[in-house]
Amino acid sequence: MRRLARWPVVAALVLLTGLAPASAFAQAGGPGPRPLVMPFQATSTESRTDWLGELAAVAITRELRAAGVSAIRRDDRLQAMDRLRVPDVPRLSHATVIRLGSAVGATVIVVGRVETAGAELVLRAQPIRVDTGFMAAEIVERGPRAELFDVAGRIGRRVIGAGAPSAAAIAARPPLAAFELFVRGLVAGAPSTRIALLGDALQQAPALDDARFALWDAYTEQGEHQRARTAVTAGLVTGDSRRAAFLGAVSDLQLGRFQEALTGFSNLQRAHADAAVANNMAVVQLRRPGSGPKASDLFREATTLDPTDPDLFFNLGYAHWISREYPQAVAALREAVRRNPADDDAHYVLGAALQASGSADEGAREKDLSRRLSSVYSELDASRTGNSVPRGLERLKMAIDAASLARVESAISAAGQREQRELVGIYLANGRRLFQAERDAEALAELRRAVFLSPYESEAHLLIGRIFLRGGRPREAIDTLKISVWSRDTPAARLVLAEAYVAAREYAAARTEVQTVLAGDPGNSGAAALLASLPPP
Repeated sequence: MRRLARWPVVAALVLLTGLAPASAFAQAGGPGPRPLVMPFQATSTESRTDWLGELAAVAITRELRAAGVSAIRRDDRLQAMDRLRVPDVPRLSHATVIRLGSAVGATVIVVGRVETAGAELVLRAQPIRVDTGFMAAEIVERGPRAELFDVAGRIGRRVIGAGAPSAAAIAARPPLAAFELFVRGLVAGAPSTRIALLGDALQQAPALDDARFALWDAYTEQGEHQRARTAVTAGLVTGDSRRAAFLGAVSDLQLGRFQEALTGFSNLQRAHADAAVANNMAVVQLRRPGSGPKASDLFREATTLDPTDPDLFFNLGYAHWISREYPQAVAALREAVRRNPADDDAHYVLGAALQASGSADEGAREKDLSRRLSSVYSELDASRTGNSVPRGLERLKMAIDAASLARVESAISAAGQREQRELVGIYLANGRRLFQAERDAEALAELRRAVFLSPYESEAHLLIGRIFLRGGRPREAIDTLKISVWSRDTPAARLVLAEAYVAAREYAAARTEVQTVLAGDPGNSGAAALLASLPPP
């Protein structure tokens, strides 16, 4: 399955800790609350407790949604965590949790602990407001484990003032044993284990549609697309038919049933236009021969519906490349790398399109950057001749009606008629000053504006990498610092890249960077000290 775009949505706030009544969250003005429930930390007398924290989070989210609250689904939380490269563990810093909540548009984040001892269940929750970072006092609810949904519902009502569950919502609750099997299946590592647990959950609770969608994911990951399709098109109960139809059409596409897939996507698009649907219709046209709308026209429609998603611009540029429309490919792929500067595929195809358009030097630079970002392209260039691009790079969307997590700063448009380089200098100077003052959230906003206007501004990428490293995000720092070094190779950038490799425990890569610095500057004391601190090879 295609990996998600790497460029993160960055929003960090300073936490103001203290005690406040939970009603403060329910009384906030503006639109209704949009809570994000994180997996709880688990304490239990059981031998395995890793799934209990997810059980608490999924149960609270389910009860909130049953009460009409727009609680953020687990899938959206995991997608954001993947984009932000946040590990899927219950122990995250408050700053990381705030950043994650901001990325998914949450207004309130719920963190906490779950404790079980035999038949007893205790949930301890603490809400955090995303806009201020204010943390409320701990909320504690307890009861028999068999009453998980009642306990979770009380937590939800105390956090954001949700109403009591209706009789219909209570009747729709699955049996606890089936629900526990479902959650165990969600967190199981091996796909075969996930499939077995989710299948058992559905046997006990055929109306548990969330298990059907999770089973679709598991089968799709295994490449069993017919079973995946059956999972979401047979026995659906809750009425989320739009999502089921979308996933069924995705399975048809993967099975090579192109006309069936196109018909399914077209019906969904007529009901309500969506970028993911337009994108997947274009993928159908890209993969099948014959008549019909041009793939590039459909991809362009997708970029209009969601102009923030770099994958859509990549697909548009890739379709133009396949059609040998090189100037159009260059234009779309430039937009893709603006939105995701660490996209190795986009840089490579852009390089090929530039070379095909006659810009040999610029194309070579783009291909060189793609090789620095991914060893795949080093191996590809070693085995191929000519200016070729792999087939099958198009990116399929797996979620319908899901807002993109990639956001481009809207403030850029307010710059007026100033010259672009002048603006880059202003944003860079602001970012440098804010970085020195350790006002990282504001610095990142300024630096991202600079990078949007000048994607290869070396110092901007260097400062962004240092902010990521300072924030405990070494993998994101590495991606950004590679671009900085490629744009302008300086000892300072290589040393920060080496520090990021050390933080990621990639000591061999760190050693290589330090030795490169010392080869050009044997007297560099910083490089020598860092080299001496590395563990022996």
